Amino acid sequence: MQKTSGYLAGQILIAMPQMSDERFARSVVYLCAHSADGAMGIVVNRLFGGITFPQLLEQLDIPPTPECDEIRVHFGGPVESGRGFVLHSDDYIHENTMMVARGVALTATVDVLRAIAEGNGPSRSLLALGYAGWGSGQLDSEIRENAWLNVPADSDLLFSRDIEHKYEQAIHKLGIDVGLLSAEAGHA
Repeated sequence: MQKTSGYLAGQILIAMPQMSDERFARSVVYLCAHSADGAMGIVVNRLFGGITFPQLLEQLDIPPTPECDEIRVHFGGPVESGRGFVLHSDDYIHENTMMVARGVALTATVDVLRAIAEGNGPSRSLLALGYAGWGSGQLDSEIRENAWLNVPADSDLLFSRDIEHKYEQAIHKLGIDVGLLSAEAGHA
């Protein structure tokens, strides 16, 4: 089991309303790692079109169960979009699981998908294809340029099935009105 640390690891990034990169407009990203070397996160408020969890399991030769029909596949970000990541509660730990923060872990092996399909997986999970990645200093620069806000994560927001309202719920955690946000750094 690996442990990560970093200034914003375990926090949620919220794209500012003026975010021009369409891949991240109105995105809520859970940061799994953040250090001097870069950052990695999972977009938690977008679904991945074109594939269902049972279809994904069939491609991996894992027999899907009826419970698998309820699991949705998320767009985790534009990097390695063919690779799967499961953000989950820490009641499931595998030797390749990375502990992100208290109560939250990340596993990127087929074993977690098999465990979920068999009903032995984590109690709460979010399956994503791809991830959001930043090189050394890139995320810090984007934050200084007023592209992102950050807020402490909570499991309810992270694992909520209410995709449509996660952006507003994340902004609400800051206690501000999204309509009052300015595109200029240092202004409210």
